[in-house]
Amino acid sequence: MRRLTAFLAAALLSAPLWAMHCPADMAKIDAMLQSDPPADPAVLAKVQELRAEGEALHKAGNHSESVKVLGEALDMLSASE
Repeated sequence: MRRLTAFLAAALLSAPLWAMHCPADMAKIDAMLQSDPPADPAVLAKVQELRAEGEALHKAGNHSESVKVLGEALDMLSASE
């Protein structure tokens, strides 16, 4: 019973951390797009699509999926440098 309680407490406490991570990732993507956008138009379009999808997921409360999608966009931006 203690393990279950500890697990639930940890899960509840970590949810707000995911929620705060999304806006930071979106801001990082926006800054990277402004300062050094990808030269490949297809990569740029995909990053913009993923960024919009991540924001929509964040607003819908699906923060873990939002972090995943935004991370994919960040990876694409990092790879295109």
